[in-house]
Amino acid sequence: MQQLTAVELEHRGVALTGQAAFPEGDGPHPAVLVMHNALGIGDHVRGVARKLADLGYVAVATDMYGGGAPSGDPVVNGAAFEQVMKDPTLLRERVVAWFDRVSSMAEVDAVRVAAIGFCFGGTCVLELARSGAAARAVVSYHGILTSQQPMQPGAFSGEVAAFCGAQDPYAPLAHIEGLRAEMEAAGARYTITTFGEAQHGFTDPAADGMGREGIAYNAMADRLSWAATVELLEAVLKS
Repeated sequence: MQQLTAVELEHRGVALTGQAAFPEGDGPHPAVLVMHNALGIGDHVRGVARKLADLGYVAVATDMYGGGAPSGDPVVNGAAFEQVMKDPTLLRERVVAWFDRVSSMAEVDAVRVAAIGFCFGGTCVLELARSGAAARAVVSYHGILTSQQPMQPGAFSGEVAAFCGAQDPYAPLAHIEGLRAEMEAAGARYTITTFGEAQHGFTDPAADGMGREGIAYNAMADRLSWAATVELLEAVLKS
């Protein structure tokens, strides 16, 4: 198993520590930010980073909370999640700070960077797109889709992909339609895929163990959304 390397960033006085997986060969390589769920950086996000490195990308699991955002303390991370979510400006600035940090890495080709995110991370990557950052693509899996600062017309030139569950209580169908309308109004290139049986957290095999209504793993939605992501990243970062 590939050893992950720490990537440091300070933002608003908070020391953030991401975890990077590197592909073989000399760089600079295309890069993908991998943004964690509300519980922090856990096995799922680290596994995704390793898979992306095997596909030829520098993959950085970004810390949105501080101290490395380890997933072992849900109480601490729950408080950090609430703190970030209640301050939309902080959230967006921190996402952009991570994008800039990854883009500046010596191993990274700064003009070939994308971002993917799960649950809270899905929200984060949509905010990255709304900020107008020069990402080639953002991919949101079962993220919260609403925003207090919607995308402005012409703001984002990359691709937006959102994979959603029709049974997700945190992103109901009305919010999915709201995201579509927002993207249309902004003139963005977007793809929204809704899996009819999928609930919140459908990409994470550990979701069933949470024992919470509306949160469950869905193997088919996980498989199809990942396959589409691999093709999208190939198209925008390697073509």
